Amino acid sequence: MANPTYTINKGINKPVEFKGLKAQYIWHLGGSVVGVLVLFAVMYIVGISSYICLPVSLGLGGVLISRVYRMSRKYGQHGLMKLSARKSVPKSLSSKSRKVFTQLKKMP
Repeated sequence: MANPTYTINKGINKPVEFKGLKAQYIWHLGGSVVGVLVLFAVMYIVGISSYICLPVSLGLGGVLISRVYRMSRKYGQHGLMKLSARKSVPKSLSSKSRKVFTQLKKMP
């Protein structure tokens, strides 16, 4: 049986891409899978039936995988960082004094 080979890099100056996931979304997917495995282990150790643990874990895993792929397609390589940066910019600036503006120097 032959071992499958996976290409990770597409070329120079292009983002790391693996099976359609770009850049940081590979880490998001890995963290999601590890989280679901830990959740399954905790539920099983607590004593919940495996007939309940398995569908809950598979369902949550499927939802998380689809969300990560959707974010990768929607935002791309840097889009998620741009979205979080856009949320941190204030909608308006207010000043109670004109002193700030009168002390501005003209740039050459």
